[in-house]
Amino acid sequence: MPVDAPPTPPRRTREPGRARSAQELGALARDRLIESRLTPNTISITGFVLNLAAAVLVTQRLFFLAGLAFIVGSVMDTLDGRYSRMSGKGTLFGAFLDSTLDRIEEGIVLTAIAWYFADSGDAFAAAACVFVALGSLMVSYTRARAEALGVECTVGLASRPVRVVILSAGLVFAKGAGLFDVELLAPAIYAMGVLTAITVVQRVWHVRGQLAGLEGTEARKV
Repeated sequence: MPVDAPPTPPRRTREPGRARSAQELGALARDRLIESRLTPNTISITGFVLNLAAAVLVTQRLFFLAGLAFIVGSVMDTLDGRYSRMSGKGTLFGAFLDSTLDRIEEGIVLTAIAWYFADSGDAFAAAACVFVALGSLMVSYTRARAEALGVECTVGLASRPVRVVILSAGLVFAKGAGLFDVELLAPAIYAMGVLTAITVVQRVWHVRGQLAGLEGTEARKV
């Protein structure tokens, strides 16, 4: 016997003359975005292009513009996953592409910054960029490997949003960026180096404890 479909809730209508609230405007924008032909992969690729532009701008020492491109590109990176879940347009390959491009984007910008420091004669800061790139990859790898073993691993200080904020501040307030007479690019790199190293240790320690607990539980069941 067929089951009757649940009644469709009545669609809310806006009273004439009443201004839309911020929540209503957000819902309207979300609905229009979902109805569009935009795909999560398009957002991911747009973020990649903006990060690539940021790297090129760094090589031209246009740090403020590089910072803006990096910020917008990173925001796009955070939107693609949410949009994928919200719109139902996500695919397994899209999730793979998103994660892959995230790693490439961060590496490209750090490589450009390393080139700038090397060209300026600051070998220590250039080497620090390489260390940060390695640390960022290890932060992501430890999480991916832990989740493959069935352990949730989101602990640590230097998650990607934190790294984005620190690097954005470093670019926008780099020497010659035009905002105040400060140089925060090298300090930002050093801070990221320390935080990524701490995060890797935190995640290794966390996974060790979680796996020890799981192994203990399995041993008691035998």
